[in-house]
Amino acid sequence: MSGSLAIALLVSGCSSKKYFEPEKTFSAANAEHAYGENIIDLSRDGGTLDNGSYLSKSGVNSLPLGESYRFLNENSAYVLASNPEGLLKIIDKKRKKVLRIVSLHTPVVSASIKNGVIAYILNNNTFGVYNIKQNKKMIESRSEKVFAIDTRAASPMFIENLVVMPMLDGKLIIVNINNPENAKVVYISSEKAFNNVIYLSRFGNTMVAATPHRLITLGNSGKKEYQANISEVAINKDNIYLFTKEGKIILLNANLKAQSARKFKFAHYSVATAFDGKVYALDQHGSLIVLNATLTKSKVYDLGSVDKPAFISGTTLYKDGDMIDLTQLGYE
Repeated sequence: MSGSLAIALLVSGCSSKKYFEPEKTFSAANAEHAYGENIIDLSRDGGTLDNGSYLSKSGVNSLPLGESYRFLNENSAYVLASNPEGLLKIIDKKRKKVLRIVSLHTPVVSASIKNGVIAYILNNNTFGVYNIKQNKKMIESRSEKVFAIDTRAASPMFIENLVVMPMLDGKLIIVNINNPENAKVVYISSEKAFNNVIYLSRFGNTMVAATPHRLITLGNSGKKEYQANISEVAINKDNIYLFTKEGKIILLNANLKAQSARKFKFAHYSVATAFDGKVYALDQHGSLIVLNATLTKSKVYDLGSVDKPAFISGTTLYKDGDMIDLTQLGYE
């Protein structure tokens, strides 16, 4: 293929891409405030800021992570951060100093911590459990080889004495911390690439998990499945909201039966959430869609271009150095 033809095809491909263009938008200026930093790296549980501190589900924290380290997760006592060399840093929040650096030899994709126990996933699809007090690995095991993953990798989830590991090859591994050798496996999907678990949560006795192509629930009524091209998932009470790559927002019940749906043509969702009877979805080009719980009413706000990763912490959207109080924005 000649160079001129390749360039022509590239330009043609770019020019044909469609974007969400709402007929009418509203200003969100009354809900916006500057916090001054940008997110340079994103995890499911927060982001690393360009000044070396971090943003988590509890908001902005000024505690420095250290050069080349990225935020993974935190609890009330510790912050977890990692670097490209596979070092896991455990920071004591109260003393504001590093408690320990653990060499895992492979970059960490995601991690969670509870009661001094850290569960982690490495980018070679290894899962492990590390005990801080004992300073040792309780278990480490490698799963099947993966070739490409979606960057929205879910973090492990603790349920009493169990930890659910969201693996990079489309399955959940459920480990009993007191008996880690007897792990159980739940398969979500079996795609060959970009099949990692991107969402993991629960409400009541129901666990919700998703890969980029399939959503499942595990509960008292067994395993339910729903197939879609998934951008994001949000839960509010027992409502499950699915945001697809085709611009659809779908309301599902606990049995994954569709209750209602709305489509916003060419919308590509970067972050989304649902709380207090409202649903929020940010398009990659800065349109924030706010809907009621049943998706029958909506209003679109113009937040400007999205130049850096965005993150939602509680009821606040962090975008390009601004924080937007979502409670101030309605659908009417």
